[in-house]
Amino acid sequence: MRGGTRVAGLGRAGSGPVGTGRAGAGAVGSGSGGVGSGGLGRVGGFAVAFGAARLVYGQLRRRPPGNPYGWERTNHAGRPVSLLAGPAVAFGSAAAVLPTAPAASLAVAAAAVCGRYDDLRGDHRRGFRAHLGALRGGEVTSGAVKLFGIGAASLVAGAFLKEKPVDKVLAGVVIAGTAHLVNLVDVRPGRAGLLALGLGAPGLLRGSLAAAPMGAAAALLGDDLGEETMLGDMGAHALGAAVGGVIAASNGRLGLTAHAAGLVAAAVWGERAASA
Repeated sequence: MRGGTRVAGLGRAGSGPVGTGRAGAGAVGSGSGGVGSGGLGRVGGFAVAFGAARLVYGQLRRRPPGNPYGWERTNHAGRPVSLLAGPAVAFGSAAAVLPTAPAASLAVAAAAVCGRYDDLRGDHRRGFRAHLGALRGGEVTSGAVKLFGIGAASLVAGAFLKEKPVDKVLAGVVIAGTAHLVNLVDVRPGRAGLLALGLGAPGLLRGSLAAAPMGAAAALLGDDLGEETMLGDMGAHALGAAVGGVIAASNGRLGLTAHAAGLVAAAVWGERAASA
């Protein structure tokens, strides 16, 4: 979360590249519904996500949905910017991932919806502790909606991406944790997009799936850096969920454990910073 006035059926998944596992019912491999070589390829996936995000962004600028003022914010420098990059990035990521990893696109969609709700209903409270405290008092905050909504969708996606129970849970943690991390760094122009590009780049060595969120992030990076628009919670969470889905699909248990540990550590650091 960035701004001045709004003050973040699958076969056996081995540790090898996406597409090398045994193809089962919806497997990570070449089977039906899996993440494999039957997709668009690295260049194609990047281009589709980039083009879809730019197309949607252009359309939204011409005709913002709903109340146009609901898409406006004041950034860290006190300048008015739009939140229209959020739905554009979310759509670009989900559209390019859907053909090869529908489970990941589910997490992206859920993250976008929960993030948009926070863009509209968010308040000054920050950190899990504040939102859980409010929940104990009977108040359902927008932060609680994000926490449980994105968390549940990530666990569902992880259950489709992996076979073994431990791997399913680890995959869900990675998806939700990455969504949280990308939103956590979205406090200045371009940081969320640059982080997504950095996290996604190693995935290109394993397969083409990482090209989708990277293309969507690159599509609006210039506008974000130019302080014409921002991702908002909608875009940051959706982009993070897309990158997390790539990481989850591309790694075996060792890689999932390492990523999950790093993301939990980042969440703890963010919680302390929010409480300071």
